[in-house]
Amino acid sequence: MRVLVVLLLLLSGCSIAGGATDGDRTTVTFRLWDEQVAKAYEESFAAFEQRNTGIDVTVQLVPWADYWTKLPADIAAGTAADIFWTNTSNYGLYADSGHLLPITDGQRSGWTRSVVDLYTRGGTLWGVPQLWDSIALFYNKELVEQAGVDPATLTWNPSGNGDTFLPAARKLTVDRAGKSADQSDFNPGTISRYGFNASFDSQAVGWNFVGSNGGTWQNGDAFDYADQPKTVEAIQYVVDLINKHHVAPSAADTNTNGDKTLQLFTQGRLALFQSGPYHLKNVQEGAKFRWGLAPLLTGPSGRVGVVHGVAAVASAKTPHREATEKVLSWIGSADGARPIAAGGFAFPGVVAAEPDFTEYWRQQGVDVTPFRDAANGVTFPAPVGPRVQAGATAAQPILQQMFLGRLPVPDGLRQAQAAANKAIEP
Repeated sequence: MRVLVVLLLLLSGCSIAGGATDGDRTTVTFRLWDEQVAKAYEESFAAFEQRNTGIDVTVQLVPWADYWTKLPADIAAGTAADIFWTNTSNYGLYADSGHLLPITDGQRSGWTRSVVDLYTRGGTLWGVPQLWDSIALFYNKELVEQAGVDPATLTWNPSGNGDTFLPAARKLTVDRAGKSADQSDFNPGTISRYGFNASFDSQAVGWNFVGSNGGTWQNGDAFDYADQPKTVEAIQYVVDLINKHHVAPSAADTNTNGDKTLQLFTQGRLALFQSGPYHLKNVQEGAKFRWGLAPLLTGPSGRVGVVHGVAAVASAKTPHREATEKVLSWIGSADGARPIAAGGFAFPGVVAAEPDFTEYWRQQGVDVTPFRDAANGVTFPAPVGPRVQAGATAAQPILQQMFLGRLPVPDGLRQAQAAANKAIEP
């Protein structure tokens, strides 16, 4: 049995090609970006190799910061891994250009339906669901109890009618003198604790506000957010939480540090942290206070959140398709997915393994039901399309300026949409 974890040393300029055949043994390479989940795959592939003695699986770990620059270069050079992780923003380009193998595995009825839908394009499934995440509200139990806030009942409304969230966020935001943001002598220049994690974080924050206000982000593969009044209204509300109401950290801090709000929450300096199960481990390890999970915020159109998933796709250029398909089938089975679930790393893409994830967190005293309820409720689609990542990259600096308050929201969205749609042109 041989399971290797290879950290690709980017400074060396080397790429590790797809697997090789050595005598009567075949090596299949598997690439991903998450170090913690890589450990679960080691366990999974060890069991696979015991059942398939002629196949070894080598796990390649490429950090997220470099993943999406390495992958296209390796695909172009023909040195991509046999199987690799992808997200919805990137797989469409490779599917449309013939770089992926279609998934024909008969186990698909046992996979998380929403993730199957995300990775189905042109009537063909291109990835085996590996994990999924939805959005819920982490909260500091001591802080919400002191403020008399029930995080499970919070509703936001851009009109102000029935809005219980903004008043709660004001109560939970405190300056160094101990004055909360709902008091007349509150000093927004000396905030020591924030109420909420409003920031340029589309998955955890922005798209959920858009969806729960009845807005959209795309029309087909094109971006349409500037054309939708409900979308503009929702983003204006989020930006105002930062720059007008001062209940969230400055975008000057969060634009350049995607982990800033997580850090503030685990430090006890943020009361409400809307995010996904991908931060459960971080909160568990970093928070020294009692915390819990509540449903994500409810908006005028109800409780609507993003469900996203990661899938494993196979290179069409793999030199040993049969072995690659055996590995794909394994990671699409309950036995193959169980190490990811049982370690509490993520909701697995295989439904039969999901109870292992729920049980892990139950034993830690955490009820993950809000995440499951969000996934089973009304959802908002994460952007898809063959060039959606290029569009998002083009829009990012404009949207960041908007979150800083340097561009009015309608103008910022209009400029960002134009840049994004130009970037996705063939």
